[in-house]
Amino acid sequence: MRYGLKVALRHLTSNLSQTGLLVFGVAVAVFIFIFMSALIGGLADLMVNRTLGGLAHVTIKVEDKALPLLKTDSEARVLVARQKSTRDTTGIQDAMPLLPVIDQVPGVAVSSAQITGGAVLIRGERVRQVSVTGLAPDRVTAIIPFERYLHTGRLSLEGDGILIGAILANDMNLSVESPVTLRTDQGNTAILRVSGIFSSGVGQLDTASAYLDIRTARNLFDMPNAVSRIELKLTDLYDAETVAARIVATTGLDAEPWTATAQQLYEGLRAQSDTGLILKSFALLTIVIGVASSLMLTTYRRRPEIGIMRAMGASQNFILFVFVSQGAIIGLFGGLIGAGLGVAILTPLTPIGEVRSGQLPIDVAQGSIGLAIALTMIGATLAAILPARAASRIDPVEAIGQ
Repeated sequence: MRYGLKVALRHLTSNLSQTGLLVFGVAVAVFIFIFMSALIGGLADLMVNRTLGGLAHVTIKVEDKALPLLKTDSEARVLVARQKSTRDTTGIQDAMPLLPVIDQVPGVAVSSAQITGGAVLIRGERVRQVSVTGLAPDRVTAIIPFERYLHTGRLSLEGDGILIGAILANDMNLSVESPVTLRTDQGNTAILRVSGIFSSGVGQLDTASAYLDIRTARNLFDMPNAVSRIELKLTDLYDAETVAARIVATTGLDAEPWTATAQQLYEGLRAQSDTGLILKSFALLTIVIGVASSLMLTTYRRRPEIGIMRAMGASQNFILFVFVSQGAIIGLFGGLIGAGLGVAILTPLTPIGEVRSGQLPIDVAQGSIGLAIALTMIGATLAAILPARAASRIDPVEAIGQ
């Protein structure tokens, strides 16, 4: 084996320009593979963060009850009794003991019990309608990354703290520690103080949303033992449907994955992923074709040498090993050089969290560098099999005669 590797290296170094060009071609293909992986992964993360960054991957709630249909006879009018859904009036009863169980479900990263409702903020003569969400103080950032959005103040919601968007704060002339009156649809009123102001870039959040301590929300919305919903973040957002099914089986509650509520986005991400796979496959195909073509040419040029080796007792397996080794060496060096180029060129580019308009969302961590090197070696090795088989079958008498 050692002697076979020595012969393979001698063949490659005997024509450095050809070998160098081949290795460079493989390196470029590997760089394209890494670039496409980093770009597609970064673009997917950017789309998800911009659209799903503040949304739950799975939402647990109580199913709405069907409205009763009343009909007396064929000539009578159909009457539908209008009533609020069970979800709005009672929510999920005794939900807090369920949280440890839900947290243990495979795939769940973090859960957040919430109380939601409508209210108005009052500051002097300024009145704004807002959507209020009560959060547990230790899980303020569980679903929405407020730590990234925080503009001024702090994220603490304990006591009388309230967290509002920057546009809402500006409209109502509010700043940190400003007092503000909150009046809910149930008629309950509380005087709160602005603990923090955030700017998410999402219109609904920044203009008409307020967040406060879930204990305060219980009193304001008359929900002493229930929550409106439980939102989940998952370790893998694309596993939402499976995790939702586990939640239903475990708790008996209705669990809705984000793939159902944002189906168009999900289909777009899947299409983007499939497109990336096709492009990366073409990059690998380029490697295979390039290596196979070069080694086929080498086989033709070295027919006399191969004939002499065969005449001196070299077996077909030895010749096969020599040429397959050449393919593996080309794949290894090309893969390493391409990976080095990818890291050197892509690392200085703008990180995902700082992407601005007109910039590419490159995420080197998703460049699949190790996979690119492994697939390149495998592809180059497989590409070398056909010319290696052709070389091993050369008749020594005919080859030497040429």
